Amino acid sequence: MTDLTDNQALKQKLADAGVKYAIASYVDIHGISKGKFVPVAHLGQMMEGSELYTGAALDGVPQDISDDEVAAMPDVGGVAICPWNRKLAWFPGNLYLNGKPFGACSRNIFRRQLDAAAGMGYRFNLGIETEFFLFRETEDGGFAPLSDRDSLGKPCYDPRTLMDNLPIVDELVDAMNELGWDVYSFDHEDANGQFETDFKYAEGLTMADRLVFFRMMANEIARKHGAFASFMPKPFGDRTGSGAHYNMSLADIKTGKNLFEPDGDDLHDCGISKIAYHFTAGVLKHGAAISAVIAPTVNSYKRLVRQGSMSGSTWAPVFMCYGSNNRTNMIRIPGMGGRIECRAADIACNPYLGSALILAAGLEGIREGLDAGAPHHENMYNYSDAEIAERGIEYLPRNLGEAVEAFEADPLAKEVFGEAMFNSFVEYKKGEWESYQNHVSEWEVDRYLKMF
Repeated sequence: MTDLTDNQALKQKLADAGVKYAIASYVDIHGISKGKFVPVAHLGQMMEGSELYTGAALDGVPQDISDDEVAAMPDVGGVAICPWNRKLAWFPGNLYLNGKPFGACSRNIFRRQLDAAAGMGYRFNLGIETEFFLFRETEDGGFAPLSDRDSLGKPCYDPRTLMDNLPIVDELVDAMNELGWDVYSFDHEDANGQFETDFKYAEGLTMADRLVFFRMMANEIARKHGAFASFMPKPFGDRTGSGAHYNMSLADIKTGKNLFEPDGDDLHDCGISKIAYHFTAGVLKHGAAISAVIAPTVNSYKRLVRQGSMSGSTWAPVFMCYGSNNRTNMIRIPGMGGRIECRAADIACNPYLGSALILAAGLEGIREGLDAGAPHHENMYNYSDAEIAERGIEYLPRNLGEAVEAFEADPLAKEVFGEAMFNSFVEYKKGEWESYQNHVSEWEVDRYLKMF
């Protein structure tokens, strides 16, 4: 509950800024923002949980139509006045049921793991790289990059096509900085129509909120320019996909000191501490189950392949291993050290659920003193399947079906998600995979219709 005086002050502050409506937001299983619009005059009751929702109306919220409604409890610390429409103020929130935190709320699931980290003396810091596509719809019902010049075989870092898209990207970057996110670079990425923005890391929950808001904001700004933003992991079979690389570290909850910085305890000269190696080992131990959450769609696994890009590489990991500044491992340790990067995550993930499971796995690695083994500095793509097997390295799941099987079989997944959300996630994703398996694609028709 928030203090009445604080609510009145917030209401006045928003009204003075021209805000007309507040959005009491939360997310569905996909990490997509949902919510109701509440006139600012009724902000106080919204902050007390007045906005009720039927969970059964949304994907993956484990409720029956006969269950009591869940209430959205806004987190005032995450409020954002929407830069594309300053009449709106967005509040991330947690779902409550009958006055208590709803166990199957994505944000509540993540908060439980953040509390577990705090109990061990840690604050979880997270940076997420936002890769996405900007497209226009074509007359034939398809889509294409906005710029006619965006057709290079290797378009990465091309300033010309970035300039062609600058009206949208510039407005997006201005909006991010207006919100205090501190963008420090942005560029054209390795696929046609693909871009990336990089901004300062934050405490884990704040960063997850920002990714949810970013996807909504990028789409709203793109629409103003007659375009749309796509967060499909891999829209082109012959180009790279969009990751959402998780850059992670733990800080001392009292001093703020980065505990992943080596302090005479760098076991493999990778630029991280002993505790970071243990964290990495935990993530790798549960990597297959984690994959189902951070690469959560059928399309995600078209990205997690060795080749398939006209530019020569997918830049995505295939193996559950780690290494130094090496992009072919699931876990990369960037050159400056002091953090680890999970490269398997893609831009379609629910950042609350993905972060929750990764953090839980890392904390287990620390508690149990797990050994990450020796790092891999080499290009892992160059090894044959036999050589990979000889080295005892495991593959990430090859498809969503394998990933969901691994998730269902991993006790940590059920512990982190809670029984209701665990069952809902498994059921939903199995259904998604079965639907895909039963779909007859254009590729199949082209190949087999007149083959025999």
